[in-house]
Amino acid sequence: MADAISWVLVLAIAAYACAGGTDYGAGFWDLLAGGAERGERPRWLIDHAMAPVWEANNVWLIFVFIIMWTGFPTMFQAVFDAMWLPLALAAIGLVLRGAGFALRKPTRRLAGRRIYGAVFAVSSLLTPFFFGVVIGGIAAGRVAPGTTASSDAWANPTSIVAGLLTVAATAYLGAVFLTADARRFGADDLVRYFRLRALCSLGVIVVLAVIGIPVTHHDAAHVRHGLTHGAGLALVILAALAAALTALLLARREYRWCRCTSVAGVALTVGAWGLAQRPYLLPTSLTVAQAAGAAHTLRWLAIVTVIAVVVVGPALVLLYRLDTLGELEPLTDSDTRGAQAPGDNL
Repeated sequence: MADAISWVLVLAIAAYACAGGTDYGAGFWDLLAGGAERGERPRWLIDHAMAPVWEANNVWLIFVFIIMWTGFPTMFQAVFDAMWLPLALAAIGLVLRGAGFALRKPTRRLAGRRIYGAVFAVSSLLTPFFFGVVIGGIAAGRVAPGTTASSDAWANPTSIVAGLLTVAATAYLGAVFLTADARRFGADDLVRYFRLRALCSLGVIVVLAVIGIPVTHHDAAHVRHGLTHGAGLALVILAALAAALTALLLARREYRWCRCTSVAGVALTVGAWGLAQRPYLLPTSLTVAQAAGAAHTLRWLAIVTVIAVVVVGPALVLLYRLDTLGELEPLTDSDTRGAQAPGDNL
């Protein structure tokens, strides 16, 4: 039962990485959109694309924490003892990001909109970075039961590379989804705008992955071995193929399936990380069996998970489906044509 619940945890992390990651990526491009005039059209698209789903995407993060503290309390305590600072900074970023996004649109004064917009955009960069450094610290074996909080747990080479990779992955997902959204709404200039950024983000991911090879050679030897052998390597290869297919679809301007392939690439990468850590939750100090809670707790957690999938799952699927079809909040002509085109039309 503990093994099954651990894979539910990996699946929940993958879901948050894809759904929440797309939102973080949209905020990242909001940060780099430029001034009020130059960035008006990209920000209109970002607002309309995010509005229907940004709150629902955080359901996956809540689910991750519930599984951790009920199913694997020893792991939960160890991670939060050692990583309380980056996790606290990520939590602050989540709150500020939501407040900034919710308040900037109804604010009438330009100065107020700029402040709220800056809070939203900067938080969209910092929050995934701190989540990434936590994952990197865990993968590097810097977290174990009894580990006290220190900068060594998260300010290490593997953590920094993992944080940067997380930001790059969110930027990649956000740009791919915004490219498809712009095409659906007939904003050809924004299609070119976000298509270029999606390809550049994918290039950055490749560069960071190459940098991570020597960094993790000694710093995260167990996870690195899992990623370069067996089932972990197979998922890494599939993730690379999904990324290459996404790049091909973008290059050929075929946007119908690029969202699916980009999500598949990120989800497969998270799955590869889960396989690489086996049999540990905290390499190489805490196995799944050692971290598991009481047997009856795990059984009830499995029952609650099934109920959640049956009750909440269809609603989330319908929400995402309607959003990708543009049925929830379609752009108007004034939205897509009324503002000045961005300066970068490549």
